[in-house]
Amino acid sequence: MTKKFDLGGVIVATTLAFKEDAHAPAGLAVDYDRFAAHCDFLMNNGCRGVGPNGSLGEYSSLTDEERRRVIQVAVETVGDRGLVVAGVHGVGWHQAVKWAELAKQDGADGVLALPPTIYRANRSEVIEHFTRLNDVGLPIMMYNNPIDTKVDLTPDLIAELFQLENIVAVKEFSTDVRRVLEIQELCDIQVVAGADDLLFESLVVGAVGWFAGYPNAFPKQAVEIYDLVQAGKIAEARELYKYLVAVFRWDTKTEFVQAIKLSIDLTGQSYGGRTRPPRGPLSAGHEQQVRRDTKRALDYIASR
Repeated sequence: MTKKFDLGGVIVATTLAFKEDAHAPAGLAVDYDRFAAHCDFLMNNGCRGVGPNGSLGEYSSLTDEERRRVIQVAVETVGDRGLVVAGVHGVGWHQAVKWAELAKQDGADGVLALPPTIYRANRSEVIEHFTRLNDVGLPIMMYNNPIDTKVDLTPDLIAELFQLENIVAVKEFSTDVRRVLEIQELCDIQVVAGADDLLFESLVVGAVGWFAGYPNAFPKQAVEIYDLVQAGKIAEARELYKYLVAVFRWDTKTEFVQAIKLSIDLTGQSYGGRTRPPRGPLSAGHEQQVRRDTKRALDYIASR
């Protein structure tokens, strides 16, 4: 049964590398080789899987061909080492279903899906959106991000949607840590931490996994935090988390993609690089702060 699909561990919402190409959109082509190397880097550092084509993967600036190829590269790279949970966000269910069907054809293990994007859907429209996705047959992690979508998957709505056969989890990004227990009181859905700067708190109260952004830059330490909490070593987990949480806070800021890519480059372990429009470079002030927060984390890691 799909309901047994286990989403425990650290699944990373992957960034996407670009390279200069005058013939590509905005002069930037997807660098599939670097993307594959980054997925490999994450898996080699203990991550449970990757989540391509999320907002961190800049899916909304990709062509249809690019968006599909990203999933194919992730599946080819991860292989049997872990999970590929493909982002299938769309303005309407017909678009989300299209991307879910292609992800299924291309070997993804599951999908991550927002409610309808751009349009502020009502309750019945949200239910239809996920009901149509359910028919594709892949395990679905719903994504609750009322900050950006203005649609809140409230605990009672999540419990109703969980009655659909293939709804197995919810990525909780309301930034209200109280939601974890409230959802679990209503149904047995897997609640997955979505906000990096509430990761520790969410895990301690019972989130089963982490669908993460900043582990693109700090995968080894992210997995360590997760494993420590699961082992009941709360004080040790908190000690590491408190030195990383300052940089993790960028995950919930408007410039999160640029910030995470810069931190990846500052660690020197993988490649972040530029973002494709509409995202531009960080302001001088933001860049300085990201560098400072990343250095604090790196200094602590080096001292251990």
